[in-house]
Amino acid sequence: MTIRNIGPAGIPNLGLGTFRMEPGEARHIVAAALSEGYRHIDTAQAYGNESEVGEGILASDVPRHQIFLTTKILPRDFAAADFRKATEASLTALGLDYIDLMLLHWPSKEVPLSETLPVLDALIDEGKVRFGGVSNFTIAQVEEARGILRAPIAANQVELHPFINQAKLLSHLEGLDIPVEAYAPLAQGGVMTDPVMQEIAGAHDTTPAAIAVAWVLHKPTGIAIPKTAQADRLAGNLAAAEIALTAEEIARIDALSRPDGRIVSPDGLAPDWD
Repeated sequence: MTIRNIGPAGIPNLGLGTFRMEPGEARHIVAAALSEGYRHIDTAQAYGNESEVGEGILASDVPRHQIFLTTKILPRDFAAADFRKATEASLTALGLDYIDLMLLHWPSKEVPLSETLPVLDALIDEGKVRFGGVSNFTIAQVEEARGILRAPIAANQVELHPFINQAKLLSHLEGLDIPVEAYAPLAQGGVMTDPVMQEIAGAHDTTPAAIAVAWVLHKPTGIAIPKTAQADRLAGNLAAAEIALTAEEIARIDALSRPDGRIVSPDGLAPDWD
């Protein structure tokens, strides 16, 4: 395998996540990642580091058009006027002319999609956003969004790692050719100590982290965005795109899912999961 562009937006299927970074880390790691060969960077307003991510991009020698940049807006800004204002705020913070992919970070329990998504369509028409998508949406919510957004839904970004069973959602998205972006693909470090992941990693002379990323990349519409703030781990994560897992190994990793595998389900934001 090598890095592939996925779906209608042509999203590189391996990117850099920037969640929970210390001040100064995002600027450094984004520039280092682009130098290493990454072309997909993921951030969000909620991460509080859009300015640093933008600085890292602008400090890079990589032309802007070769970089796929994703950010996200929280439900508190889903009212029509607020969503536009929040997008403009992201553009200002990033110091960029456009955002490649804008995601609704979580489904809103108060503002209907029929109010938010037409604004996203308008922002796409204006060239301020290239593609729109969702994050943490259930099957029913994806279907509702598909019925409103004129532009194709470019991705659904969800928690995906070996310990969570997302088979039902992934099957539905694959049938619609909607890429799934895996956040927390390392289960926040949990894959590192799992015996099965360690054994498979040993067989490939690599790390359990790289195996977890490779497992995501083997999915037809899978995109992995592992987070690291350490430059010496960038190459290892990037090399995961070259790992060829066997069908038996994939089945063993699939079997690691468990009912309590979900890690991220914040009160007030999480939907009724599939």
